[in-house]
Amino acid sequence: MKDPRIDKLADVLVNYSTRVQRGENVLIYAIGAVSELVRAVIRKVYEAGGNPYVQLIDQTIQRELLLGANETQLGVMRDAEVSFMKQMDCYIGIRGGDNISELSDVPGDKMQLYSKLLLRPVLDVRVPETKWVVLRYPNASMAQLANMSTDAFEDFYFKVCTLDYGKMDKAMDSLVELMEKTDKVRITGPGTDLTFSIKGIPAIKCAGQANIPDGEVFTAPVRDSVNGVISYNTPSPYQGYTFDNIKLTFKDGKIVDATANDTKRINEVFDTDEGARYIGEFAIGVNPYIQNPMKDILFDEKIDGSFHFTPGQAYDEAFNGNKSSIHWDLVCIQRPEWGGGEIWFDDRLIRKDGRFVVPELECLNPENLK
Repeated sequence: MKDPRIDKLADVLVNYSTRVQRGENVLIYAIGAVSELVRAVIRKVYEAGGNPYVQLIDQTIQRELLLGANETQLGVMRDAEVSFMKQMDCYIGIRGGDNISELSDVPGDKMQLYSKLLLRPVLDVRVPETKWVVLRYPNASMAQLANMSTDAFEDFYFKVCTLDYGKMDKAMDSLVELMEKTDKVRITGPGTDLTFSIKGIPAIKCAGQANIPDGEVFTAPVRDSVNGVISYNTPSPYQGYTFDNIKLTFKDGKIVDATANDTKRINEVFDTDEGARYIGEFAIGVNPYIQNPMKDILFDEKIDGSFHFTPGQAYDEAFNGNKSSIHWDLVCIQRPEWGGGEIWFDDRLIRKDGRFVVPELECLNPENLK
């Protein structure tokens, strides 16, 4: 029997997130065992009058390719994928791999080459030139990361992914307006005292048009304005390895010291290129149903009462001049059970211990978004 929740999710992806129109080309990029959702999305694309295209990726095969990858080979792959992406109007990325660490033993130099020569050029076409949305698909691996049974996780997943994003979208307007009036931001918490400016950089609301699940408003700091220290309190998988206890120190925008559970490895990431040691995004998470990290950035960066402060490439919509082949969303939760914390805009306290405390933003507290 078909799960009606899958059909509802496919409808959100096609008719809300990417707004597929008649005659548009739609790439469905799928990793892992996600055929049921892919089939539902194909049907919805046809119903909307679009043309679906599918790429199916097996991460064990991807790992084998990367272990021996060379510049010539990746250049050929880049040219082919960039050319194909340029013909697409929409992109729906469905990630359902069953091992988040599948690429963990690919050497760092190979991952850097892959990122620079293939991933970044394709992203530079996909992000600005298509209507896109990316999501993870529920499986036993995700349930395990969330410390939940498979059935309970599926119930949680569909509740999160099919909430009323239209309501969230309207509630975000007040935060966008306030952020675009703000110059100085200060963030404090356990092991954190950070200051930076967001003056003159747009604030962008994310309510289901680019990520599912969604729930964040993002901007970027003025590139050289970041000073102080930040201690992230959530684990963060990156390039197949899970980093934890990450602490970054900034001077005039640059990461001048970085430590983690593997300090050598994290500094190798930040040495990828010059932009990797500068911040490309500052975002505030507001999804009321996502409460705890599950080592999946599409969920973790939307956690209620969180923010993320992202080394690497800035988005075109909120561009601060920083360019990099990496974009790493590192998350800090500020609810009381995670140690608390405060966010100040121009010396005005706007969020304390994960809750908005000014009247115009109370609409974004969790009880008002469910």
